[in-house]
Amino acid sequence: MKLYSDEELAEILDQEIFHQISEAADRLGLECYVVGGYVRDIFLERPSNDIDVVVVGKPHPLTPSPTGEGEVAVSVGIVVAKELKRMLGRKAHLSVFKNFGTAQVKVQMRNEKLEMRNENEKCINDAADGISSFEHLHSSFLIPHSSFIEVEFVGARRESYSHDSRKPIVEDGTLEDDQNRRDFTINAMAICLNKSRFGELVDPFNGLADLEDGIIATPLDPDITFSDDPLRMMRCIRFATQLNFQIEDETFEGLERMAQRIKIVSGERIEVELNKIIMSPHPSKGFVDLQRSGLLNIILPELSALDIVEQKNGRAHKNNFYHTLEVLENVVKNEELRVKSSSLYLRWAALLHDIGKTRTKRWDPAVGWTFHNHNYVGAKMVADIFRRLKLPMGVEMKYVQKLVDLHMRPQAIADSEVTDSAVRRLLNDAGDDIDDLMTLCEADITSKNEVKKKIFLENFRMVREKLADLKEKDYKRLLQPVIDGNEIMELFHLKPSREVGTLKQYLKDAVLDGIVENEREPLMLLLMEKARQMGLA
Repeated sequence: MKLYSDEELAEILDQEIFHQISEAADRLGLECYVVGGYVRDIFLERPSNDIDVVVVGKPHPLTPSPTGEGEVAVSVGIVVAKELKRMLGRKAHLSVFKNFGTAQVKVQMRNEKLEMRNENEKCINDAADGISSFEHLHSSFLIPHSSFIEVEFVGARRESYSHDSRKPIVEDGTLEDDQNRRDFTINAMAICLNKSRFGELVDPFNGLADLEDGIIATPLDPDITFSDDPLRMMRCIRFATQLNFQIEDETFEGLERMAQRIKIVSGERIEVELNKIIMSPHPSKGFVDLQRSGLLNIILPELSALDIVEQKNGRAHKNNFYHTLEVLENVVKNEELRVKSSSLYLRWAALLHDIGKTRTKRWDPAVGWTFHNHNYVGAKMVADIFRRLKLPMGVEMKYVQKLVDLHMRPQAIADSEVTDSAVRRLLNDAGDDIDDLMTLCEADITSKNEVKKKIFLENFRMVREKLADLKEKDYKRLLQPVIDGNEIMELFHLKPSREVGTLKQYLKDAVLDGIVENEREPLMLLLMEKARQMGLA
């Protein structure tokens, strides 16, 4: 993070798009400010192309009434957006959302300042020789030339809410009213774009100080902020997780008090925030906060239920909630090592891999606590969770189900002799997801006993070597016997039936177990023998 003076902010915003917005507002005699995430990200030194602008002033009566009786007042945000579109001409696209009093201008801008910098860098080995130190230091804030920029315009407003809805009752307001309605202090900062005050920071809630201290706090009473729009509770934890910030004590207590309000938020909106938490550098932080606040028990009770340790006759099982979070962190770490490009649903599989343990937990006096078949039960639970959270029910859900179901298999193989037969079956069942499955299984080793952990990892290394060897020999291609179901039906005059399936599986098992090669003559001998045993030949 870096602090900037108003003069430095004006330098950062010295770009064509901001001067165009400034000119449009000044022509109409209206105040305008860039607000929210764009301002926050300037101080966090993160570039952004999504710009939110608040316009302050009384609505303009510019639109004819549908009833023909005079004119209807239009949000000043829409008025400035229309003026900007008029100034930019055909290179800009305007979308107006009258019901919400907002407008969006999408435009492809040339950044002459950035182009000049690039040209200078071609000629000068040391960029600082030809560019001011400030411009060189903050070139990351310059919007790339020939990039599409989206600017959202809204009139300053104040909002009020009914108890059972996230849809606000909106009234025109001042800049102060608009900042009051923002979710967090770090998102309530504004920078003036009018020419006379260009670059001036307006920060009534000390959001800059909270940004510097790494604090997430609400501008007003958190009970009001979270009750008005309960999705802000998810956003609170998401921002804290993404930025590695702490949630202010009073704000966190508001999360605990208002947790039940999350029930009025749709699964789709919760899914978006959960996915952002899961894809954070350290997602476990977010799930700890969700659990502590009581939100997790409402949105993902199957995971929350793992946060328990039971003891009997002096024997206790581990806390499977915190074990799960450790596995999730290990997956993130392993992804970084393997340079994996897309990992959302692998992380979901890590998060859900042990959810079946609550339902399968049993006490056995001989061995202690057991969780037999928790992988199978957990896989069955995945579909209900995905459906409730509006996650995709297609290949993504089936992928997570597969990994949850199979996550015990590599360990079972590694615990005994690593045979070709067992590894072939695993490769056949996991298919193209075998590498992700092995990543999950290695992440599942969370023992604090370093000797035991080393043995597990060595066993998994042997499984990986065996997998690589079998792939190299192209066993995967040979897993389907050369005699298929159609030929079986023709040979024994059968219709599709259980008998056909039994014979097919018998041949497949013979290939997988290495009893015969996948060749026609030895397979036909086996087939005939099995058919005679079944009374088919």
